[in-house]
Amino acid sequence: MENLIEIVSVPVITAVVYGAMELYKYDVSGKESSIRLIPIIGAILDAAFGITAFFAIPDIVAADNVFTAILIGGASGLAATGGN
Repeated sequence: MENLIEIVSVPVITAVVYGAMELYKYDVSGKESSIRLIPIIGAILDAAFGITAFFAIPDIVAADNVFTAILIGGASGLAATGGN
């Protein structure tokens, strides 16, 4: 059961950040200079989710230290923006 939670956590976080980036894109109304920031914002937002999950619910993130949680979070944030 614990392995299932670790496997599912990254796609769920990616989906949440994808939704947040879609809201951001809608909010900036297609301004090219603001849309260019979407990958950076997604990576930072997911890195913050990774750190929060590492300390709040350590069973969710398959990380041994904070640096690994940041990398997992950042990678899933870039995956959320790359899915578009």
